[in-house]
Amino acid sequence: MILTHQQENPIGGTIPNMPSTHAELAKALERLLTPEAVLSGAAAERAYDCDAYTVDRSNPTAVVLPESTEEVAKVVRWCCDNNVPFTARGAGTGLSGGVLAALGGVVISTKRMTRILEIDVENCCLLAQSGIANKRISEAVKQFGLHFAPDPSSQTVSTIGGNIGENSGGPHTLKYGITVQHILGVTLVDPRGEILKLGGKLAGGPGYDFLGLIVGGEGTLGVVTEAWVKLVPVPKAVATALIAYSTIGDATKTVADIIAAGTIPAALEMMDRGILQAVRLAFGLQYPEGAEALLLIECDGEPETVASEMEIVKQICTRNNALEIRVAADEAERAKLWVARKKGIGAMGRIAPSIVTHDGVIPRSKLPEMLEFVYAVAKRQQIGVANLFHAGDGNLHPCFYFDDRDPDQIRRVIEAGEEILTRCIELGGSVSGEHGIGVEKIDLMKLMFAPEDLELQATSKRIFNDAMLCNPCKVLPNQKSCVEHQKRWRGTGW
Repeated sequence: MILTHQQENPIGGTIPNMPSTHAELAKALERLLTPEAVLSGAAAERAYDCDAYTVDRSNPTAVVLPESTEEVAKVVRWCCDNNVPFTARGAGTGLSGGVLAALGGVVISTKRMTRILEIDVENCCLLAQSGIANKRISEAVKQFGLHFAPDPSSQTVSTIGGNIGENSGGPHTLKYGITVQHILGVTLVDPRGEILKLGGKLAGGPGYDFLGLIVGGEGTLGVVTEAWVKLVPVPKAVATALIAYSTIGDATKTVADIIAAGTIPAALEMMDRGILQAVRLAFGLQYPEGAEALLLIECDGEPETVASEMEIVKQICTRNNALEIRVAADEAERAKLWVARKKGIGAMGRIAPSIVTHDGVIPRSKLPEMLEFVYAVAKRQQIGVANLFHAGDGNLHPCFYFDDRDPDQIRRVIEAGEEILTRCIELGGSVSGEHGIGVEKIDLMKLMFAPEDLELQATSKRIFNDAMLCNPCKVLPNQKSCVEHQKRWRGTGW
């Protein structure tokens, strides 16, 4: 949607003070900040029209690049005064359309907000701006024997602000927990442009847990500009194994058996033949002949504990017909074993130009049944699928690969994804484990929640955001003026 002078406002009514052209809006923002802090025009619109969920696209009117909380607040207040929608954006690596400028307006990019503001080694915490890449935090405190535990696969580029918005996970969250367990406090510019401080260096303060609403709120409750994160010690010992199987069933049974044995690895990841093919093409990595699935299992902690846990893991893998068990001999080998998992989705570009990756969650015991269902749906829809996912906590990542220049392929990919996520709900799971709802899964919320549940969530949202300017059309279904635009976002697909 493009907002112009006297055009209908997505909130209702008209916008009498709205600049009449995109150029005038950009000029107004340049006066508010600086010309160097504003991007506009066709190239900017194309670069910021989607995140890594490329099926849905919507052009922003302009993009701003603030460098501080105060500059973000100025932009938000200007947007409120002029009834302009605004959407916060980090690196754009999200996978659900969470930073789609759904009703146009201003994208507030945090790409220049990358400073570490304070490191408190004694209290094991760090304060950083929200645009900093996840991995940079761990690199900054490595010398102190500390790290930031959540590690989404995109951690070299994904930002802390984005991780907070989506409550991101990662391979090591099986043992260490997801983002919400590692955020102590945030600085938030609320939807009216007020600067709020929620939490701080200490976790579990008195009062209502508004911080818990912000983490996972997908940017609908305001713009996070700074965050206090919890740091944990780097493990004294780490053992990493890559185990090959000739059947998916043997691999999934191993996952269930390891957890049932009371062993909780730091990471327990699974990859199927489709991912192995992509990684082999991209990086030349070789795996045993006949391998249909790989498990990547990592144990960490005290040396004696790690040795004991890895021995249990190897025994269970052998009992479940492992073709090969490869344990890294040193850090270099360990890094190499992680290539398949960390680079797997990127490697899919060798097979097809477009990918949609889902993140439905199911009970671990349902993994064999669910994977069979995924393959059957892909076959029926005549689209390719490969799987790599957090098997330890039942967080699926079926990757559909296709060509998004073909509207019929897009339609089939969308239908396949909705069918699979619906099945996750039927099996007692969830439509999302870490990618968020965004615009991708918004219609599925009605399947997971009763109307009363959704209304309670809407009431919670209204505490911070009672209008339609701050990241509109995300998370909750049937928001005013959003349904009519959904076909337009997904124009090539429908």
